[in-house]
Amino acid sequence: MSHLIIGLAAGLLAGAIAGWLVARSAKSKKTGDEAEKAKHEAEEIRRQADIDAKTVARDAEIVARESKIKALAEVEKEQKQVKEEAKRNDERFRQREEILEKKKDLVTNKEVELSKKEAGLERTERGLGEREKKIEERLEEARLTVERKAGMSRDEAKKELVLQITDEARRTAAIQIKQIEDEAKEESENRAKRIVGIAIQRYAGEHVQERAVTVVQLPTDDLKGRIIGREGRNIRALEAATGIDLIVDDTPESVVISGFDPVRREVARLSLEKLIQDGRIHPTRIEEIVAKAQQEVNKIIKESGEQAILELGLARVHPEMVKMLGRLKFRYSYAQNVLRHSVESGFIAGLMAAELGINVRKARRAGLFHDIGKAMSHEVEGSHASVGAQFARKHGEEPLIINAIAAHHEEEPPTSIIAHLVAAADALSGARPGARREMLESYVKRLEAIESICQSFPGVDKSYAIQAGREVRVLVENTRVSDEESLLLARDIANRIETELTYPGQIKVTVIRETRAVAVAK
Repeated sequence: MSHLIIGLAAGLLAGAIAGWLVARSAKSKKTGDEAEKAKHEAEEIRRQADIDAKTVARDAEIVARESKIKALAEVEKEQKQVKEEAKRNDERFRQREEILEKKKDLVTNKEVELSKKEAGLERTERGLGEREKKIEERLEEARLTVERKAGMSRDEAKKELVLQITDEARRTAAIQIKQIEDEAKEESENRAKRIVGIAIQRYAGEHVQERAVTVVQLPTDDLKGRIIGREGRNIRALEAATGIDLIVDDTPESVVISGFDPVRREVARLSLEKLIQDGRIHPTRIEEIVAKAQQEVNKIIKESGEQAILELGLARVHPEMVKMLGRLKFRYSYAQNVLRHSVESGFIAGLMAAELGINVRKARRAGLFHDIGKAMSHEVEGSHASVGAQFARKHGEEPLIINAIAAHHEEEPPTSIIAHLVAAADALSGARPGARREMLESYVKRLEAIESICQSFPGVDKSYAIQAGREVRVLVENTRVSDEESLLLARDIANRIETELTYPGQIKVTVIRETRAVAVAK
C-alpha cells in the first residue's frame, strides 16, 4: 500500500513539473506557432507523465500485493510451527504420563512384594526365636550336665580356660619377643659398631694431651727471696692480685702455684714468668704485670673458643658461650685437655650423625658444648652437665642442644638421637687408648679395687682386669651360677663398680661360665 502511494505521488510530481515547464516555455514564446507548438509538447509531456504515473502505480500495487502474500505466507508458516511445537509438547506430555503410570504401577507392585516379604520375615523371626529358645534350653541342660560331671561351675570353667589361653599367649609372646630382641640387638650392635668404627677411623686427633703446668722454674734460688719480698709483701701482693697461692719451699729452683681456678692459675704463671724476666719485683710492678697477663689470658680464651667453633664449622654462637668455651683450654680431666676433648666429641658426634642421616651441624654443636659447665662448675652449684645446660639455655641455645648437654651423664632423660650420640662421643673420646692418663699408683689401686669388687660376689672363682682396666673378665663356678644368673651378676658388678670407683671412660664387665666334661679313654 505504501508503494502505491509513493508511485502516485511521483506521477503527480512529474505532471506538475511538466506543466510548469510548458507554462514557462509558453511565456517565453513570442509567436503563436511557437505557443501552439509548446502547447502540443506540453500535452504530450502530460500524457507521457500520466502513462508513467499509471505504470508506477501499477508496479507499486504489484509490489504491495507481493509483500502481502509474503507476509501471509510467513504468518501461516509461524502458525504451522506453533502447531507442530504444540503437537510435540503434547506428545512428550503423553509419554511422560505413560512413564509415570508405569512407575506408579511398579511402586505399587514393590509395595505389595515388600508387604509379603515383611510378613515372611515376621514368620521367620518367630520361628528363629522359638529355635533359639530351644537351643538355649538344650545348652543350659548340657552346661548343667558338664558341671555335674566336671565338678566345676560355669564361671570356674571360664576362668580356667582364660588362664590357659593367657598362659599360652604369654609363652608365644615371650618367644616372639625374645626372637625380636635377639635380632634387634644383633642388628643394632653390628650397626653401632660399624658407625663407631667409621667415626673413629675418620677422626684423627691427638691421643695424649699435655699436663697442666703448676710449677714455674727459676733461674736461681736467689729469686725466691725477691719473690717473697721484705716481710712477704711481694708474695702477698701477687697472691692478692691473682687469687691463687704461691708455695715457695725447699724444692730447688721452682715455685709451686696452687689454685682451683685454672684461668687464675694461668694468669699467675704468666705473671710470675714475666716478673722473673723483667727482674723488677715489687707490689706496683706486680699489679701492672698481672693486669697485662690477665689481658693476654682473656685474648687466648677468646681466640681458643673462636678457633674451636671455626674448626667445627659452627655459626651464630653467643659471645659468652665463646668465652666460656675458651676457658676450657686451661682445664684438664685425667690429663686430657677438656677443650680438645670437646672438639673431638663434636667431630665424633657429627661423623656418627652423618652415618645415621641426621643433622650434622646440630650434633657437632651439642658435642662441642656438652662439657661447657666444667668452665664454671666451681662458681655455680650443681653438676657440670646441669650447670652447662642452664648456661646454654640462658644464652639462646635451642632445646635439642640443651637436652644433649644435660643428658650426656644420664642426669636427664635424652629426648633425641643427638643426645645419645653426644653421650657416645663423650665416652669414645675419653675411652680411647692414650686419651687420658693417670698416675701409676692410682692406676694399680684401681685395678686392685676392680678385682676386689668382683671377688666379693658369691660364686666368683677368679677375676682379671685387662686392657688397662677398661675391661674385667669374671670366671664363675658353673655349679653355683646359672646362665640366667650370670646376666644378673654382670649387671650387679657393673653397677657396684660405677657406684664405688672413679675412673676415666668406661669399664666392660664380662662374666664367663663354662661346663667341662672330661672322659679318659684307656
